[in-house]
Amino acid sequence: MDATGTDEVEKLKSKFVSAWHNMKYSWVLKTKTYFSRNSAVFLLGKCYHFKSDGPSELYPDGSCFDIVDKVISGNVEEFRKDFISRIWLTYRKDFPQIKESAFTTDCGWGCTLRTGQMLLAQGLVLHFLGRAWTWPGALNIENSDSESWTSHTVKKLTASFEASLTEEREPKVLSNDHKEALKRDCDDSEMRDEVYHRKIISWFGDSPPASFGLHQLIEYGKKSGKTAGDWYGPAVVAHILRKAVEEARDPELQGITIYVAQDCTVYSSDVVDRQCSSMGSEKADMKAVIILVPVRLGGERTNMDYLEFVKGILSLEYCVGVIGGKPKQSYYFAGFQDDSLIYMDPHYCQSFVDVSIKDFPLESFHCPSPKKMSFKNMDPSCTIGFYCRNVQDFERISEEITKMLKSSSKEKYPLFTFVKGHSRDYDFASSPLHEENDLFSEEEKKRLKRFSTEEFVLL
Repeated sequence: MDATGTDEVEKLKSKFVSAWHNMKYSWVLKTKTYFSRNSAVFLLGKCYHFKSDGPSELYPDGSCFDIVDKVISGNVEEFRKDFISRIWLTYRKDFPQIKESAFTTDCGWGCTLRTGQMLLAQGLVLHFLGRAWTWPGALNIENSDSESWTSHTVKKLTASFEASLTEEREPKVLSNDHKEALKRDCDDSEMRDEVYHRKIISWFGDSPPASFGLHQLIEYGKKSGKTAGDWYGPAVVAHILRKAVEEARDPELQGITIYVAQDCTVYSSDVVDRQCSSMGSEKADMKAVIILVPVRLGGERTNMDYLEFVKGILSLEYCVGVIGGKPKQSYYFAGFQDDSLIYMDPHYCQSFVDVSIKDFPLESFHCPSPKKMSFKNMDPSCTIGFYCRNVQDFERISEEITKMLKSSSKEKYPLFTFVKGHSRDYDFASSPLHEENDLFSEEEKKRLKRFSTEEFVLL
């Protein structure tokens, strides 16, 4: 068969597989997620409790990282609003065709890219909106008439919160380009927040122009040998996100950068160099940085000794989550209760939303109900993320996490380390800070082989 015929067969095959995955992932698994009333629930640094008892009953076993001493900040309704406000990015179908492929959906193969997007989205929410921000329309999402969630499905999913919801709902904040018209419904701060809320989501749109959309991420992935339809591991996705942020041209994104740890080591001077790099010919302001640390929490299975450390990380407000999952499925971990991790699941196929149009619908970008998974079922390969607004933040955070690492390490070596100096001071061939023509340096490519999806086909 000639090359043309082979190409046609491959295109037909990919279309058939895509159609099957679209059908497979278009159904919502109607399972309830149960939360205990007797234990605290943590979500990206915020602590919630579903009854009014004092904090002394939270962790009678004296769990480390001072989780017991955290301030109880809310109840069921506040937790729901906080969780739903996180940006949810899932499989999509019927989007513009990916360059050099026949794919118009990422169903069945794009889950790790989606969890990476969710982690970056949380970093951008911290950067532009702050951790205290919640979407005013969050508690109205169950009333949505969109195809993604029927009212029956939402009622079943939200029943797991074991609490009656108040009859009153906050009104949705409507987008409007004219400030005068908006003043009837919201003040200037709410208007600004809504503008950034929509702008952040638009950066993840499923079309070629979107800075962090699937199309762009796949283009950067090609430079590491990946193509549309391949499996992507959490370490590879970390580097793809770094490159995407570096190449972003939106002026709003010039004040943030990404640093990816090398061999489970964060080199402090390399991070500071990134934060202090010039933002333009007329600006020399300090950049915020998202630090991504690819790690393995064990060998073939996750080592339970790391449980308390992971819980400690997710109890920090500057944590932007974990790209992880279980065998063959990637999840975005954002919290925990007891020994179970709370996550958002990208394995749900929704229709393409054109985020370039005015007032595009927001409901499908917010998940109405969390899911839980036992820590012991977590795949050991993952990427942890932190947000630092400035150098002072980074210095404080590195000290705090170093203490946590030392207290959690039962062996000689911690999960990862912060080291003073540059990577080049430790005989590395090159620093990723100055890469221009390739996604990975030759040294990085060698290191990433240990994390490749060919070796660990787990996510």
